[in-house]
Amino acid sequence: MRVSTPDLCDEHADVIEVVEPMFVNYGGREQFGGRISTIKCFEDNSLVREAVAEPGQGRVLVVDAGGSMRRACLGDQLAEKAAANGWEGILMYGCIRDVDEINALDLGVQALGTHPMKTEKKGIGERDLAVSFGGVTFHPGSFVYADNNGVIVSSSALL
Repeated sequence: MRVSTPDLCDEHADVIEVVEPMFVNYGGREQFGGRISTIKCFEDNSLVREAVAEPGQGRVLVVDAGGSMRRACLGDQLAEKAAANGWEGILMYGCIRDVDEINALDLGVQALGTHPMKTEKKGIGERDLAVSFGGVTFHPGSFVYADNNGVIVSSSALL
């Protein structure tokens, strides 16, 4: 999928929201987009593990990890599983680790930063609810598009 967020902004300015600039592109796919599936968690990636084990069906996993800069909610093993199961990408409002390995995968990954410490596994969090960060609310079933220029959200498919 060829994604150009500047072009999508030019063509669909009336139906998109632009996420505040904060994300760094770490995945092997520099451009990605798809239907949103959400997780809300904090320093516990149990639900991320469950989600990436499911068929992605071209979706993007949007994870509200509370903006934590103290633990990584995604590493190479879960990213590999996401790529193998057909996820388009993961947008992590928090940190990831194993960035060299993730960069080699056919998966879009954007995050706030990196941290070498993994999370605890307590099974705490919520799935498929509206999450908000970066001045935008991400609704399950809406669409997100990301590239090196930024991240945009739309209630309907733009591509």
